[in-house]
This record gives sequence, C-alpha cells and structure tokens, in this order.
Amino acid sequence: MGLLDRFRGARGRSRTVARDSASEIAALAEWAAARRGVEAFVEPKTTVTDVTAVLVAADGEWTRRIVGERGARRLAGVLKIPVYDVNRTGYPQRMRDYDARRRIEQRRAREQEQ
Repeated sequence: MGLLDRFRGARGRSRTVARDSASEIAALAEWAAARRGVEAFVEPKTTVTDVTAVLVAADGEWTRRIVGERGARRLAGVLKIPVYDVNRTGYPQRMRDYDARRRIEQRRAREQEQ
C-alpha cells in the first residue's frame, strides 16, 4: 500500500456516502409524502454518525436517516417542508409523546401475553 493509496480510498468512500445520502433523501421524501404535517429536524455530525435528519409527522411518528452535510441543505428544497436545526429548536413535544404512547402500548401487549 502506497502513501497516497489511503487518500484515494477516502475519496471513493465519500462518493459512496454521497450516493447513499441521495437514497436516504429519497426514502425521507417517500416517508413524508405518506404522512401529514411533517417537519424536519437536522441533527449535527457526531463522532459516530454523519449529519442526520429526523422527520416528525403531526401525530408524533418519526424517522431518522443519515443525510450528510450537503443532503441536509437539499432536504428543504426536495421535501418542501419546514427544516429546523435541532440544536436551536430542540425536538417537538409530540415526538416525545408518541414515544411514550408506544412504550405504554408495548407494555400492555406484553402484559396481555402473560
């Protein structure tokens, strides 16, 4: 392995991430089209994941996808929905309420099985 091979490999991976980002945005667009009142919340890059987007529907149902830096910018144009920076706005209360309802439903289902 030559010294520059490492850099060439990194370029190849970034192209793959860009293609994956486009497919993730397409998946988010499909998800948003099937629900009403959808808003997007962009999460910053961490040491573990790249920039992600969380879509939250009016009833609180949500999904998260990795979109990358450029994908986050394209998200608003493609989906034509409000896009917020989660560091500035936080997550909506309806998202937490939805998760709480799901936990209660799952607990009740486990209790009925016993």
